Amino acid sequence: MKKALLVIDVQRLCFEPEPQPFEADAVVARINQLITWAREKALPVIFVQHEEPDTEIAYQSDGWQLHRDLIASEGDVFVRKTTPDSFHNTVLKATLDRLETEQLVVCGYATDFCVDTTTRRAAVLGYEIALVSDAHTTHDKPHATGALIRQHHTFVLSAAESFPVKIQAVTTAELLAS
Repeated sequence: MKKALLVIDVQRLCFEPEPQPFEADAVVARINQLITWAREKALPVIFVQHEEPDTEIAYQSDGWQLHRDLIASEGDVFVRKTTPDSFHNTVLKATLDRLETEQLVVCGYATDFCVDTTTRRAAVLGYEIALVSDAHTTHDKPHATGALIRQHHTFVLSAAESFPVKIQAVTTAELLAS
């Protein structure tokens, strides 16, 4: 089964200003482990970048750039998006079709928006999904901490039975050992 690593919105504006998201540095380090793992297995690495015109995350602005510590390379795929759904009005589906991808390994930011929405959409489209439970994150909210939000969304997504495929929650260590 052909896999691809999907890294969602790990961008400077989302990670670098204070306050940072839950476990920001650890999540970026885990994502880099996943990137290295994917490259060793010759799997595509796809970076999705959110943008909003005339904001701090406008296309090609400093805030729009990938996190400074991510290990991106020229052979990676880069997808621009303007909504929490990485498939909506983007080249992601066509890219995955061209690469004959059947399974996505999902990580990134923001657990409660873009990671959740993209994961659900991918499941509806029939992609098998490995949601890396310790490699996605979000900021604390007034109603819940980033840690609780990540735990909740990981549980809800992996417990869902109404999608055409199962969303499997795995840790970075579990995935690297497979």
